[in-house]
Amino acid sequence: MSNVPTPLAPPTRVLLGPGPSTTDPRVLAALALPTVGHLDPYFLRVMDEVRDMSRVVFGTKNELTFPMSGTGSAGMETCLVNLIERGDRVLVGKNGVFGTRMAEVARRAGAEVTVAEGEWGRALTPQAFRDAAGGAQFKLLCVVHAETSTGARTEIAPLRAVADELGAMLLVDCVTSVGGLPVELDAWGVDAAYSGTQKCLSCPPGLSPVSFSARGQEVLAARKTPVQSWYLDLSLIANYWGSERAYHHTAPINMLYGLHEALRLVLDEGLEARFARHATNARALCTGLEAMGLELVVPADERLAPLTAVRVPDGIDEAAVRANLLAEHDLEIGGGLGPLAGKVWRIGLMGASSKRANVELCLTALSSALAVQGFAPRGDAIAASAAAYA
Repeated sequence: MSNVPTPLAPPTRVLLGPGPSTTDPRVLAALALPTVGHLDPYFLRVMDEVRDMSRVVFGTKNELTFPMSGTGSAGMETCLVNLIERGDRVLVGKNGVFGTRMAEVARRAGAEVTVAEGEWGRALTPQAFRDAAGGAQFKLLCVVHAETSTGARTEIAPLRAVADELGAMLLVDCVTSVGGLPVELDAWGVDAAYSGTQKCLSCPPGLSPVSFSARGQEVLAARKTPVQSWYLDLSLIANYWGSERAYHHTAPINMLYGLHEALRLVLDEGLEARFARHATNARALCTGLEAMGLELVVPADERLAPLTAVRVPDGIDEAAVRANLLAEHDLEIGGGLGPLAGKVWRIGLMGASSKRANVELCLTALSSALAVQGFAPRGDAIAASAAAYA
């Protein structure tokens, strides 16, 4: 047929936005392995190994730990709809887009939501949650560990004590932190958490690892009403990931191959070495950006290593800069969201994208794109980043 499209031939981009990150070639190779059945003994072994490796990157021994079929937002919804019943009181920290989204999902699940407001680009403090609670009790305290919309990191461990004061379980968004920052669910006392594959794990989007503590499982088992989403009902899906192997839905087999390889690569590198790599490259990037005369949004002690938010200089068309980077350098960075739309760029150094060559490419290309609009760098970004590496 003359109207049959030609085969796909996507361009090769350097992905330094807020996600997806560059997929490691070994993960791409794993995705192309032969598909087997979702109950094939070989695939069941793959599932077991994915579950075991997921526990390591989450820093947990939780039995209920496995990837949901869906992106990170599906993981968010999974955690909320399984723990919330209509009328439950939920306290959500909001200092960016994804805290805002957690509050919206909780409302749709029937919760009475109270929001602990924080400044966009700053970490949330334990006192912000105490102040918002006003002495009331809650079923859930929800917080984003690594806020992708701003590049701010909120410390999770101190929030366990706050949750205990409020009689609440602690639910954490780890989408941009797993594989790039230390995540210690057991040590932090987290009851439920979710992540995504397309950030620091450098696997394509499509799966969302989740983990529930024993307490979280008890709350799920004690529900008075069915989970509102059949597809996301963990009491059903756990029977497929557990020893029963009871059919729920056809698993995305090749995506799980990809996640298996992505997790294997994380553990082969070693968590501490991986965290150090992300921190080193982020420090060099930030040093170079500041040498150019650009302002970073988040204070250094609250800043994410995997993602950096940069203020757009006055008089600069930020969308035109991003378009230039894509057209001239095959380089993608992200724009701002919500109240930061048009005001910031978001630069991700996540997973396979976090390397010195990408730091230097980004600094060089950004200097060039800004020069098109008449912006003169204050100093030598490459020299500054080199000094940071040294």
